[in-house]
Amino acid sequence: MSMKFPFFRTKKVTDDSFKVEETNIPRHVAIIMDGNGRWAKKRGLPRIAGHKEGMNVVKEIVKAATYYKVEILTLYAFSTENWKRPKSEVEFLMKLPKEFLHTYLPELIEKNVRIDTIGEFDGLPIHTKEAIQNAKEQTKDNDGLLLNFALNYGSRFEIMRAIKQVYTDIEETELTIDQLDEEIFSEYLYTQGLSDPDLLIRTSGEQRLSNFLLWQLAYAEFWFTDVLWPDFSEEIFKKALHDYQQRKRRYGGI
Repeated sequence: MSMKFPFFRTKKVTDDSFKVEETNIPRHVAIIMDGNGRWAKKRGLPRIAGHKEGMNVVKEIVKAATYYKVEILTLYAFSTENWKRPKSEVEFLMKLPKEFLHTYLPELIEKNVRIDTIGEFDGLPIHTKEAIQNAKEQTKDNDGLLLNFALNYGSRFEIMRAIKQVYTDIEETELTIDQLDEEIFSEYLYTQGLSDPDLLIRTSGEQRLSNFLLWQLAYAEFWFTDVLWPDFSEEIFKKALHDYQQRKRRYGGI
């Protein structure tokens, strides 16, 4: 089957080594987009140049996910720990969502992509929140790919926040401790209403979760690559999907 990506086209995919079947596509793919700073350093550029290039890769992977009919694409864009970075870098990172959406939102709308976020939204700068809220509003009725940005996100904070809310509801509502199970607890997380990720991709050679979706990734398949995020491509994404389809998910069974 010939595979052609319908939008955001930048280059032709010519490698047919990794076939992706139409069935058994991961419903939810999560990506830790790592390596922007190292990519820039290798080229004698400031770290922000790596973040800028990484933004363009997001566009390419969105089109790939759309083509392969992935339902949810969650991208780890900014963690709660990233506030520790130099002020100038943080300020640049907080401008990227606005720049990305200003450039690509019309095409995202055209291709039926819905924008959402997980994380402490209120902790973001006003200009970042306004750009994202505008994108959410304009795409709220779309029912294609859910492009889900993890912004100001930390999984331990998310879990503690959920525990506190559960405690409050047990004290103040009809919820009882005996009713509490994994399904109910999941409804207190940022990812309420979303399926858990089937596949986690991390770039740059690092092999850790970095406080990302600790609850939700319990049974996800992990796929690591040494490729730095700005060098990630639709072809590498295709290989990750192919490798996922070669695995047998047992969920603790035989």
